[in-house]
Amino acid sequence: MDKGGKNMGEYFPMLVLSFALSLGLVWVLMPKLIAFLHKISYNQTVSEYSLDEYKAKAKTPTMGGTLFVVVPLVVTVILFPSVFTNLQALMVMGAYLAYGMIGFIDDFIIVVKKDNEGLKPWAKFLMQLLVAVVFYWIYKDFVSTDVVIPFVNAVLPLGAFYVVFAFIMFTGESNAVNLTDGMDGLAAGCSFLAISPYVLFALQQNQTIIAAFLLAVMGALLGYLKYNVHPAKIFMGDAGSLALGGLLAAVAMILKMELSLLVIGGVFLWETVCVVIQQVAVRVFKRRVFKYTPIHYSFVISGMKEPKVVLMFWMLSLLCAVLGFVMGVL
Repeated sequence: MDKGGKNMGEYFPMLVLSFALSLGLVWVLMPKLIAFLHKISYNQTVSEYSLDEYKAKAKTPTMGGTLFVVVPLVVTVILFPSVFTNLQALMVMGAYLAYGMIGFIDDFIIVVKKDNEGLKPWAKFLMQLLVAVVFYWIYKDFVSTDVVIPFVNAVLPLGAFYVVFAFIMFTGESNAVNLTDGMDGLAAGCSFLAISPYVLFALQQNQTIIAAFLLAVMGALLGYLKYNVHPAKIFMGDAGSLALGGLLAAVAMILKMELSLLVIGGVFLWETVCVVIQQVAVRVFKRRVFKYTPIHYSFVISGMKEPKVVLMFWMLSLLCAVLGFVMGVL
């Protein structure tokens, strides 16, 4: 029996339906959202530090992520009413929604003020800290606060320090996906691939409702990609990127696959590490290590077309997902 109270085989059609229904809804509703956002001039605000060729994207509407956050949540609740008795699934969904809301507030401020400042750093920090504390407060009562180190079968008992670990997981992954969201289809495609191993991990652990929710998110992302691949008609905004990062962190912790996220989310980690290295090098040594960061822009500067850069990152993300899955089952 699974966490939803049914045999896995009985749930298979519902798993497929979760994916298909989310895909169809986003595919149909996204044009209506794009038209509405155009009407109210809810357009992307491009950083002054962006490459010149990306300045034109200021006319593209943003906050498309709100749709692929809301649709999977609604689909899962409708198809799996028993989700309200499954605390682990609710925590994953709650983290997804909470980070989506933080991103929504950030997007709203950016669009209204027409600059890229958004939420004050201290305000975003407090919101993310609150999510981590609430997540830990619920988590500690029914999930181990030990972190399993792959391959060596060692266990790192964190105890109360797991709340700090949770904050680092949430903040690190949400900001990493946010950094990756700089080209048409890049963050959505990489997130789609990064979520897929956790569907398999959830099914292995008989967490069928979590698997169904993740499939619903993947379906919604696929529907969104129809309108986000080059040339993008809409961007996800922080509402989408922060939500996806929060989701990856939450599901990795709930399924006790925390360290697998370093590999599965390898593209996001790479983007973040490059930005950190660049900032340290510029501030301390007054010189750049890379042509540009986030690192995906460096490839454009080197002469690659944006769609080829995105495809390359997708292939890299697929490799990371496969390696991370293998790491998780060994």
